[in-house]
Amino acid sequence: MLIERIYDEDLAQASYFIGCQAKGEALVVDPRRDIAVYQSLAAANGMKIVAVTETHIHADFLSGTRELAAATGATAYVSGEGGTDWQYRFEAERLNDNDEITLGNITVKALHTPGHTPEHLSFLITDGAFADTPGYLLSGDFVFSGDLGRPDLLDEAAGGVDTRFAGAKQLFTSLREKFLALPDHVQVHPGHGAGSACGKALGAIPSSTVGYERLYAWWGPYLAANDEQGFINELLDGQPDAHAYFGRMKRENREGPAVMGERTPLEELATADVVAGLAADTATFVDTRSNTEVHEGTVTGSLNVPAGKSTASFGAWVVNPETDKNPLVLLAPDQAAAQEMWDHLVRVGIDNVAGYLTSLEGLPASTPKLIQPEELEGFDAAMVLDVRNRTEHAAGHIPGSHQLSGGRVMWNLDELPTEGTIVSYCQSGVRNSVAASALRRAGYDVVELDGSYAGWAAWQQSRESVSSS
Repeated sequence: MLIERIYDEDLAQASYFIGCQAKGEALVVDPRRDIAVYQSLAAANGMKIVAVTETHIHADFLSGTRELAAATGATAYVSGEGGTDWQYRFEAERLNDNDEITLGNITVKALHTPGHTPEHLSFLITDGAFADTPGYLLSGDFVFSGDLGRPDLLDEAAGGVDTRFAGAKQLFTSLREKFLALPDHVQVHPGHGAGSACGKALGAIPSSTVGYERLYAWWGPYLAANDEQGFINELLDGQPDAHAYFGRMKRENREGPAVMGERTPLEELATADVVAGLAADTATFVDTRSNTEVHEGTVTGSLNVPAGKSTASFGAWVVNPETDKNPLVLLAPDQAAAQEMWDHLVRVGIDNVAGYLTSLEGLPASTPKLIQPEELEGFDAAMVLDVRNRTEHAAGHIPGSHQLSGGRVMWNLDELPTEGTIVSYCQSGVRNSVAASALRRAGYDVVELDGSYAGWAAWQQSRESVSSS
């Protein structure tokens, strides 16, 4: 048996390739939409992908189940659990509790493990060539290394009302009746790692065991004492902000993400064509450089989405494909880099990319406005906006600031003043530059606090040291 973990650092998301080497068949669990990695794995191991499935209706990325099934001819399987309100609306085979998928000697059993979502499945794997009992659990967003999938996302991002309490109770039951009923040696392979907003304290370790989590996860003592209410209280306390785009992911994943098919490679565009598109507002330029470079000068009306491990996340903060119909023009050093950025963007459903430019030369230019920490007290700001998470804000913030996390800003413009200047900040300046660029594009007068909260806190400490000496 072959188990390969394919990890996306951008979204802290894991998918899994499970293959039977004897029969040459493979199953992919929770695939992303840029599917070449799975096709390459299959080719390298002489396998055919015959089945594709997912643990639940995802909120943080757009599923590649339909994409991969269409490209390979594999059978798509999705959960049939969760009741009428949580049924997928596209054609696929339904899996219910204890249903099995067989790959040669390998048996993959679906376990209904609700709590994070009502329809959630985990997959219990038995390698029949070596054992007649299960040895592996793909736990999706049910159990993470050291944490659990949050049960409040349906409230935070999908329009639910107080569903978190029922979800927390379901998680307690799923742990007691499904997870802790498994032998301690069963290896646990979760769907996310550290950095995901699907939990509050996810570990960076890629896998665990049932026994280790039983003994050392924060929830272990509550289950041992059968303390359901204590478990619920701690589970729901201190969950991070959910990005607003999660609601779109939920809807699209339930309906069935569009199948892109084979994508035409991105081409370098002519500068004159891009200038004309910007002038007519029929194209949106994406400056993919760091915030420090952007602060030295950027393209007027552009969005700052830094290239790197957070391209998908930041892109989804500032581009809503349901309302933003302009094709994107990416700043990229070459075609390969542009293609990689596009791969990241399609993971959150941002498909409409026209091409790329390698230089800002000839494009309309502007320089974002900055303010120094020492200038803030005397500045006439209509609002000081903190775009960090609420837990960061609670731990320390600029007095009088209004907290609205970067992933929610563009969906909550009613919280912002319609006139005057907004001074914005995050912790170091990266998230702030992303959010501020989108607000400027939307017509707001935004000044970024140079150095953000870290710079302001250092200035405060320096001032206090001077006054006390």
